[in-house]
Amino acid sequence: MKKTKSKKKQSGTYVNGIKLPQTHLELRQIEPQTQNQQRAFVAFDEGKNLLLHGLAGTGKTLLSMYMGLCQVMQKNTTFSSVVIARSVVPTRDIGFLPGDETEKIKIYETPYKNMCSELFGRDDAYEILKRHNIIDFITTSFIRGITINNAVVVVDEMQNLTGHELDSIVTRLGDNCKVILCGDSTQSDFVKSTDKNGLPKFLSIIGKLNTFAFIEFFEQDIVRSGFVKDYIIEKNKQSIQF
Repeated sequence: MKKTKSKKKQSGTYVNGIKLPQTHLELRQIEPQTQNQQRAFVAFDEGKNLLLHGLAGTGKTLLSMYMGLCQVMQKNTTFSSVVIARSVVPTRDIGFLPGDETEKIKIYETPYKNMCSELFGRDDAYEILKRHNIIDFITTSFIRGITINNAVVVVDEMQNLTGHELDSIVTRLGDNCKVILCGDSTQSDFVKSTDKNGLPKFLSIIGKLNTFAFIEFFEQDIVRSGFVKDYIIEKNKQSIQF
């Protein structure tokens, strides 16, 4: 996606219409680079929940983060936060990592920290947003018993979520929520077929809901780099899966 530095989405950081003092965050305007990215923007602006599926490097997660932040950080909004939901590791076991629970989970926040640095042009943007409860990061390991209200929920790496986990996330949604599901089923880390089977079953339900827009991203949508695009095209040409 193309960044336009000369334009600002807005001035300052707003939550529930109130400008937060001393944050000095400016969300850069992002414009779609492909037709399918444009379709995602339009569907989200029309109030749809999104299912963004397809190849790596097509900007699915960055696009989701940007749209969610745009929704939350405006003067007239009913949304108070962007909630990022994902599984921290395919095995559901973070015991081998050093540190306490917070330190272990923090490792998996790095991609979103980098995205916020790109979107706001400052390395501490993610921490500022978390401190003001504009961004919240949750894992499927600790999602039971909570209700999410007034949020844009980004469910990332959905191909590494079991059907049970996907069900647990969407049934946590309370009042005034929008959800963006994103992932690539070809990049699943699952080995057991019982784990892999959950996503197709979940998507068969989502596909019947008229509140969702399904957008598939293909080779022509790869925007990460020319090298990544060439690599994925050649990998697909040889029908190689890892």
